[in-house]
Amino acid sequence: MVEMLSPLQPVWRPGSHGNFADGVGVVLSETQPGSIVQVTAWPGEEKTVIAAIRTASGLSLPDGAGGGIATETRAAFGIAPGKFLVVSEDEGLADALVQAIPINLGTVTDLSHGRTALRIAGPKAEWVLQKFFAVDFSLPALPVGSGVATNHHDIFAHIQRTGEDRFDLTIFRSFARAFWTALCHASEEVGYEVR
Repeated sequence: MVEMLSPLQPVWRPGSHGNFADGVGVVLSETQPGSIVQVTAWPGEEKTVIAAIRTASGLSLPDGAGGGIATETRAAFGIAPGKFLVVSEDEGLADALVQAIPINLGTVTDLSHGRTALRIAGPKAEWVLQKFFAVDFSLPALPVGSGVATNHHDIFAHIQRTGEDRFDLTIFRSFARAFWTALCHASEEVGYEVR
């Protein structure tokens, strides 16, 4: 295994920052999962591919774009019709999915080395994310486990609610530093910690 350096290293500043008059609004972190995989089902094969994702990852993914599931170590959600993002703390998920999904059912693309995974958590997480994305991040509109594929200017993001006040973002590695810097600036108003 080759350990990759974080693209955030030059701008990574652990500790407390911003306005703490009302306490810590958000906690920002890089999660560094072992696997980030996109699965695409061929038309008509969506249910078979969802079953294969369950077999390979142990996640019972609901059918449909936006629907998802999140545990402490794994998560998956529909990012578009017939397309799913599956994330695991463990390495090797792409290989397991390739074994479970033959080419006549769909494709499996390992994105692990091309994406950076970030987490924003805390009572002001929804509020900070609203500064970037035209998405309703309220709990009724985006329940735990569900997610969206969207963008902030030219920075594409997969965002999944993995807890009541916790969101995991997967972005292109090449944009990670710029997005992280903007996320820190947006969080200053509510006070943030980098862990």
